[in-house]
Amino acid sequence: MAISVSKKNTRATKKVEERRDSCCGFFNSLLCRVIFRVPAVILLFVLIFLWSSSATIISGNMVHVCVSSRKLNNLYCLSAGAQPNFEISLPVVRNSSTSTEAMPGAINRETKETVQPVAVVKNAFDDARDDEVAIAMKSVEEQLEMQRSWISHSNNQNCDERGIFVYDLPPKFNKDLVSQCNDMIPWTDFCRYFTNDAMGEPIPKLGKNWYQTHQYSLEPIFHSRVLKHPCRVYNENEAKLFYVPFYGGLDILRWHFKNATDDVKDALALELMKWLQQQRPWLKNSGKDHVFVLGKISWDFRRYRGSKWGNQFLELDQMQNPIKILIERQPWHPYDVGVPHPTSFHPHSDDDIVSWQQRIIGSRRKHLTSFAGATRPELPDNIRTLLIDQCNSAGEGKCHFLDCRSGQCAGPETVIELFTESEFCLQPPGDSPTRKSLFDSLVAGCIPVLFDPFTAYYQYPWHLPEDRSKFSVFVDQEEVRQRKVNVVERLMKVPVQEREDIRSYIVYELLPGLVYGDSDSKFSKFQDAFTITMNNLLERMTRL
Repeated sequence: MAISVSKKNTRATKKVEERRDSCCGFFNSLLCRVIFRVPAVILLFVLIFLWSSSATIISGNMVHVCVSSRKLNNLYCLSAGAQPNFEISLPVVRNSSTSTEAMPGAINRETKETVQPVAVVKNAFDDARDDEVAIAMKSVEEQLEMQRSWISHSNNQNCDERGIFVYDLPPKFNKDLVSQCNDMIPWTDFCRYFTNDAMGEPIPKLGKNWYQTHQYSLEPIFHSRVLKHPCRVYNENEAKLFYVPFYGGLDILRWHFKNATDDVKDALALELMKWLQQQRPWLKNSGKDHVFVLGKISWDFRRYRGSKWGNQFLELDQMQNPIKILIERQPWHPYDVGVPHPTSFHPHSDDDIVSWQQRIIGSRRKHLTSFAGATRPELPDNIRTLLIDQCNSAGEGKCHFLDCRSGQCAGPETVIELFTESEFCLQPPGDSPTRKSLFDSLVAGCIPVLFDPFTAYYQYPWHLPEDRSKFSVFVDQEEVRQRKVNVVERLMKVPVQEREDIRSYIVYELLPGLVYGDSDSKFSKFQDAFTITMNNLLERMTRL
């Protein structure tokens, strides 16, 4: 979300604004605001720096991040901070006897101007960057605080003036997408994941209530629960909240790995907008009382200029007012709300939750820490390789690495078994900041070790506490990258009592609200992830 900046209404300021806007329009992702804070000669060096690297850059009032992904052929550019550490990777300056850094204050023979040393350029660049990042981070925290203010502090069973209207969309917007499951991804038959109301096939090895649930199954799982919600109404005039069961994530998924044009990728979302704009409830409040549940990350619905990844659904003007429920939110959009990734555990009753709590609280934790994942050789700044090296060299019983390249992570059995036997679970970012594995570890009672605040802390204000120390250990990924810290050695210093306190909080306080009950689930003692989400949505609408 663009951060508004006050503008002085003077002619001089207008001229600067015009020059800046022209620059932004032409270069798109140059440091336009920084440009007009430093001298023209310094600008030359900044441009050289930026032209030489794929990096995080600031343009206008936006922070843009370009990162590589194993899913993508091109750079994945995300507005306003997909890469949480906001790194601006300046290229190394190769000094020589004639470099300006070697000769501060040298005179340019052609312009007769004093050439500023590179260090001055970098300092000006860093100062401007730090200011912009501080403003951006403040905006994130303010938005999270706003979302926390919507939290309902009681499991309100009273449906008076809390009606939920579920649109009966044409099948092409949901059911028909599920029917394409065998052709959704070339190397995987998705149909087995959509059985049992999208929970997938049962997993007897893990016990009752465990299923082969795919991480992108949130949309049909949520839909099946909303249809049975006690506050559902069939008269739109009785509704406070309007739920649009569009399976936008599945729409994106079917085009991800196929040679489809942008027009094809955007087509269904645009059709949906045309359909909604013919509905009276949508027109009445411009979508402000509507909610969409999308089972993929926000960036997949915000295709960046020049990228071929995803679509433009959440960039449409009509989509700025509704609430968007996602497994990973865009931190600068106030109406993006993050909810837990679906795990494989789907309890039916309070007793099912209590039974699992007892099992994992008494589990023997024979590994100090573990990591289930794979390297990202195409992402040189990713810390996974360093963590794997530290893990493998830690010694017996200290760290167990489960290499997902071997195929052992294809099903949840091996991963859950490992996590229930581990004190700590390393959760570095993957292709995006969040990980389904974070929720697998929490459900298994394994304390997550996070390296990036956007993996959890800036994502799930309704389901995770503001005090991060209650449920996790944080290690700055920059310290790992610079080899200032050995993560395993740091975890060895965490007192046993502190580990037990964190685990007890995870198991007894957090776990029930992180899992999605089955489609017929009945809870009285607990609120699951679905119930928490719906109660908070209704709370917000009631206050409005």
